[in-house]
Amino acid sequence: MQNFEYVHPQFFWLLLVLPLLVVWYIWKRRQQTASLKISSIKGFKTGKNWLAKLRPLLFALRLLALAAIIVALARPRNVDESTKIKTTSGIDIVMAIDVSASMLARDLKPNRLEALKKVAGRFINARPNDRIGLVEYAGESFTKTPLTSDKSIALSSLKSIRYNNIIEGGTAIGMGLATAVNRLKESRAKSKVIILLTDGVNNTGFIDPKIASELAVEFGIKVYTIGLGTNGMAVSPIGLLQSGEFQYGNVPVEIDEELLKEIAATTDGKYFRATNNTRLSEIYEEINKLEKTEIEEFKFKSYDEKFRPLVLLALGLLALEWLLRYTVFRSFI
Repeated sequence: MQNFEYVHPQFFWLLLVLPLLVVWYIWKRRQQTASLKISSIKGFKTGKNWLAKLRPLLFALRLLALAAIIVALARPRNVDESTKIKTTSGIDIVMAIDVSASMLARDLKPNRLEALKKVAGRFINARPNDRIGLVEYAGESFTKTPLTSDKSIALSSLKSIRYNNIIEGGTAIGMGLATAVNRLKESRAKSKVIILLTDGVNNTGFIDPKIASELAVEFGIKVYTIGLGTNGMAVSPIGLLQSGEFQYGNVPVEIDEELLKEIAATTDGKYFRATNNTRLSEIYEEINKLEKTEIEEFKFKSYDEKFRPLVLLALGLLALEWLLRYTVFRSFI
């Protein structure tokens, strides 16, 4: 980024001298001008009267030279500033996302899964210096995206997440957490974080969530857990119609908050409850603030000095004034 600046702008106060010099010059010319009354000036006419009228040009050239010197003293220059950011302590983050049918509940708009994807996308964009990975789980789990620093890949994978009936139904929190731990166990990052989101209770899977949380502790992984869903009842899928679309009805919201709190406490993380879109956004913003990436910022500046052309201009004007004074205007000095 280029900026223009004056290193010594206080020299511009000297420009106030120029009007005073103009006044002094006019006063001095009047003092040196004599008057003589004669009947005719025919004998005094010459072909070079126009040179006498142009003689103030010499003073103007000197003033311009002085102005150029004053501006040069202020030292104008262009500053080209560039910044290089180096990550000194990056964070590896895996988001474990529940994709069971209940994530299509409409207590968040347009539904829980789409609301989550929108907020998680902003979270990924806010972490430019970290590696992000994605894990999907329902009755089983798998890695959607391994850890990557390429945010376009992470965002594209996040956007493609949707409910499908290929994954076994249910909510296997232990499986989702264990898969996320597996993605982070070989990480050499100073800080390793899992954001585990679910809207239900652990009701399937062959890995106990408590064992998965102990594995996280063993590998130095912190787990933030989020319980997603409003309090009370929610409009949720209750069955499939012949058309293949879900039939919706009011069902009670069941979230195993005690389990999620225990997982967070065991791994030195924190539990959050998101009951609406706004609260979900606030949770991800809070996690973003809690997990700070250490970076070093290096600033480089290069200077392009502009005073030299002004000095050369002033010298040229003074040389021209001296040349005119002792050649063209010599007989009028």
